[in-house]
Amino acid sequence: MKIATWNVNSMKVRLPHVVEWLQNHEPDVLVLQEIKQLTENFPTEALQEIGYHSIASGQKTYNGVAVISKNPATDAITDFPDLDDPQRRILASTVDGIRIVDLYIPNGSEVGSEKYEYKLNWLKSLRNFLEAEMQRHENVVVLGDFNIAPADADVYDPEKWGDAILCSPPERQALAELFNLGLTDVFRKFEHPEGTFSWWDYRAAGFRRNAGLRIDLILTSDGMTERCKASYVDKEPRAWERPSDHAPVIAEFDR
Repeated sequence: MKIATWNVNSMKVRLPHVVEWLQNHEPDVLVLQEIKQLTENFPTEALQEIGYHSIASGQKTYNGVAVISKNPATDAITDFPDLDDPQRRILASTVDGIRIVDLYIPNGSEVGSEKYEYKLNWLKSLRNFLEAEMQRHENVVVLGDFNIAPADADVYDPEKWGDAILCSPPERQALAELFNLGLTDVFRKFEHPEGTFSWWDYRAAGFRRNAGLRIDLILTSDGMTERCKASYVDKEPRAWERPSDHAPVIAEFDR
């Protein structure tokens, strides 16, 4: 079973990329972030034409998440019970008996800003939500754009980034609290070349220089961790014409 995540940075622009990638890789589930369109504008019919079901939670211009799957997703949740938030950043659903939680965690702008406090509060609600979900579901996969680099090994220049946004100790501590729930960053189960990232800035030839961060993660509950046989980044779409600044991240599981 193949489950993947991709911040597409506008589904309107990137639909041809998503269709091509789905046809080439045939994942069972692909979750998206930053679809940047209203739910009713999500291209459900175009995806049906290539054999995929989809659900989305979107908003105009910003944010938005979606789940694309070979078999239909059920029991969707689009909000935290303890946070009144108009931003569309979470879509939990069940596919093939696996609880899939698609996340677009806030960026936070800069340490100490109002957006940073919003991010930390959002992460507290996320922890509460995932704790409850893991009590209800045995097989859980939490994935998406976390906007947090877990460790210095996930940053192209740790000295330059220091304690800046995406790398600050409070953000990493919030992520560690998700690990404490019993979730595992499955990418780290396997050997990878040094400097394997999932996001590269459009500016200053970031991709060409491999000046990137690994901020797109796949976290799994114990049962799914045991079943995971591979996890990797597919850098190829980042080199396509008019690419997203993120690359797809994939995990493969025994059924």
